[in-house]
Amino acid sequence: MLDSIRAWLSMLYLGTSPRAVRFQVIMALVDLAIIIFFLLGPYFSGGRTYLIVDYAIAVLIAFELAGRALLTASLTRWLTRPMTWVDIIILATLLFPATFSNFAFLRAFRIWSLSQSKVFTLLIKRARCGEWEDVIRACVNFLTFLFLVTGFVYSTFFYHVPGVDGLIDALYFTVATVTTTGFGDITLPGPLGKLTSIVTMIFGISLFVRLAQAIVRPHKVNFPCPECGLQRHDADAVHCKACGHILNIPDEGS
Repeated sequence: MLDSIRAWLSMLYLGTSPRAVRFQVIMALVDLAIIIFFLLGPYFSGGRTYLIVDYAIAVLIAFELAGRALLTASLTRWLTRPMTWVDIIILATLLFPATFSNFAFLRAFRIWSLSQSKVFTLLIKRARCGEWEDVIRACVNFLTFLFLVTGFVYSTFFYHVPGVDGLIDALYFTVATVTTTGFGDITLPGPLGKLTSIVTMIFGISLFVRLAQAIVRPHKVNFPCPECGLQRHDADAVHCKACGHILNIPDEGS
């Protein structure tokens, strides 16, 4: 019985069949819904509706954690995965909303992990956007980073600011820091604020440069050379640039 459950979970989480793709896309939409709940939290915080939705999401995350624990071959290895601890932190903030700040924005990591999977590549190819795969991935990486930093700044420094002003201030600070504009009208207090600014600038400008490179450089396809193993080639390449071996790169329609 347990083996059949593990096989079913493996098919859903790791497979590329139409059923598995639908499941993983639905989970990504659930993650988006959780993020929206995080953004709307200050408007409903303390109310009965807020607590009902809060605990419903906590139950969902708890079930997902249990499913991934069953799926893994080694419980120790599962506990050392960063995404496991991300979900545990989110679960703790949802179970004890009065004690911890809401860190549900960390679910954006799930969307990022989906963008690195084979399913994401499959969806891009089905949409006939294969030549834009690198650009799309770079955009997802950059936007995920922007949202994670905005969410962290919002939860840590502006979460109790009434209305939408707190979120706008957090987003404004993040964009100004990532672009190294640094107007200085909004700054984060204390050592934690300074460290947040430093990390945001270092990683943000790196991802921004990566996005710019993906946009301007010529499109290449992932096709390992059978002779030397070079992974990336021009879409119309006939010979490998490294060793001269004849390639047979399939086009988008094949």
